Amino acid sequence: MSSRTFFIGGLLVLLVFDTFAQVCFKYTALAAAPLTFDLPWLLRALSSPWVYCAILGYLGAFVTWMTVLRRIPVGPAFAATHLEAVGVMVISIPLFGEILSWVQYLGAALILAGVFCLAYGERGHAPGESH
Repeated sequence: MSSRTFFIGGLLVLLVFDTFAQVCFKYTALAAAPLTFDLPWLLRALSSPWVYCAILGYLGAFVTWMTVLRRIPVGPAFAATHLEAVGVMVISIPLFGEILSWVQYLGAALILAGVFCLAYGERGHAPGESH
């Protein structure tokens, strides 16, 4: 598998795990409402299956991240983790009925541009190679 294919595939898997975990935390928050910071609230949160799905999502993201870092330079890999914000934003439209402003769309475009710039800048450099 080429480095480029691994980069794209690994970061897509990471994006899915991270986005899944964030969505599960949102569902946990909804199930545990109202937010009261007391024992009944904590018990409501811990009794939601969504909190355990979120933990599984983070475990999947951790394993994926460790695997990705073995073959991809940390700079573009770290930048690509910010795609999670875009993924959560996009999935929140159908799942939670959120309406996005032009500022959010602009922010998403800037995140995408930054990730592409860093990925492009690392082309042809092996991990550990000086620039």
